[in-house]
Amino acid sequence: MSQATMSDAPAHRPLNGVNTPGLFATIDAVDAQRDLARFRFRATNRWQGGTHSRSSIHSFYGAGAEQTHVMEHRVDADHPLIFAAADRGPTPVELVLAGLASCITAGIGTVAAARGVELYEVESTVEGEMDLQGILGLSDEVRNGFEKIRLDFRVRGNAPGETLRAIVDQSRKRSAVFDIVTNRVPVQITVNGS
Repeated sequence: MSQATMSDAPAHRPLNGVNTPGLFATIDAVDAQRDLARFRFRATNRWQGGTHSRSSIHSFYGAGAEQTHVMEHRVDADHPLIFAAADRGPTPVELVLAGLASCITAGIGTVAAARGVELYEVESTVEGEMDLQGILGLSDEVRNGFEKIRLDFRVRGNAPGETLRAIVDQSRKRSAVFDIVTNRVPVQITVNGS
């Protein structure tokens, strides 16, 4: 969210469960000291057996220091029975879809609060289409990941539809996960083992 967008808000009061005064204070602090904007998020993943793994998310670096969540978060991932797996969690690609929808939804709540718009309901359905020939090794011509993703939002609030659509669009523009999914991100892999 750009400061110009935020500063147009009619009042800085908590709204939609967003600590709007705290948000504006954070934007002002980062604007005054830009190195506070550098963050490094991390997760630790451990194989549980078969295609089942569990990620733990607890600490991250940000605002110039190591930080911790109020509790350790755990996320299981697996594959469904149709893939000859045990279905102990969503597939990793479903977690990507959930991350995309969650990121844009968080932005909708924040942008709406910053603009003084009260939300009554935000719901989305996200679908990704893929051809498994790539990941099954049946074709080198078919990509391993999604061919396309569709996100459908239903948003109700105390503003006209045009304003609500603009809030969703602003959230998309500022979404870290949307950026990750739609732009190439360099990924470095190292392997330690015996």
